[in-house]
Amino acid sequence: MGYIKDLRKIVGTRPLIMCGACVLVINNRHQLLMQLRIDNGCWGLIGGSMELGETLEQVAHRELFEETGLKAKSLQLINTYSGQDFYCQYPHGDEVYIVVTAFECKEYSGVLVHDQNEATMLHFFSLDDLPKNISPPDRPILEDYIKSNSKNPSNK
Repeated sequence: MGYIKDLRKIVGTRPLIMCGACVLVINNRHQLLMQLRIDNGCWGLIGGSMELGETLEQVAHRELFEETGLKAKSLQLINTYSGQDFYCQYPHGDEVYIVVTAFECKEYSGVLVHDQNEATMLHFFSLDDLPKNISPPDRPILEDYIKSNSKNPSNK
């Protein structure tokens, strides 16, 4: 996060609007890939903040590879999320209002390896048996995804 780190040197921990992307990686058993985050000890989606000049799709591709070792063969836009539900104060004090675009990835290649600076492990979970300790900004995205998939069984 070079851009955000550079801003933090100027503004400290004050709230920032942080744009980024997340990727809901779904395997052929319709399970969701999540990472156990180091920063807050919660399970979270794959993703991160935008760097200067990047598109949201580029963010999604980059973060997916950096955090999992996987390369998306295709990404499907889910939705863009923002607002009070996406406020986050990290354990070290930094505050952000996240604007995140979520993508679904069902086709990917590579060997699954977690980024040891961001997560302690990666795991695929059944959508009806997700862990209880989900990172707060990821909850509304997951709720929306699960709700939309239960209404449209052809997505399974």
